[in-house]
Amino acid sequence: MALRIAGVTIPNDKRTEIALTYIYGIGRTSANKILQQAQVNKDVRVKDLSEDETNRLRSIIEKEYRVEGDLRREVVGNIKRLKDIGCYRGLRHGKGLPVRGQRTKTNSRTVRGNVRRTTISGKKLSAQKT
Repeated sequence: MALRIAGVTIPNDKRTEIALTYIYGIGRTSANKILQQAQVNKDVRVKDLSEDETNRLRSIIEKEYRVEGDLRREVVGNIKRLKDIGCYRGLRHGKGLPVRGQRTKTNSRTVRGNVRRTTISGKKLSAQKT
């Protein structure tokens, strides 16, 4: 049976350290801290965890960490607040441009949707068939 923590199905054949990172808001560092707190070996596969160990992991994550829906809601709320007060960062979020001071002349392609516009000099568009 698959393990579910915070509404996320955790993969069975991964190491516990990696499997916990499938939960939004938990990275490698947080996963290691959780495993240390729950006294679970990080190299054990998820399918080999005992019922007691899974309950300890679940209780630690639910009590001490803001994950999944709550965290997503908080992040969206923070961005909305920045937009509402009209600050520079809020305007950048609204326009879909880099927020943290990166250059935009060349390197913001991914944020802008990978736009590659090149000029074609003197070439006329071919007539379309009707």
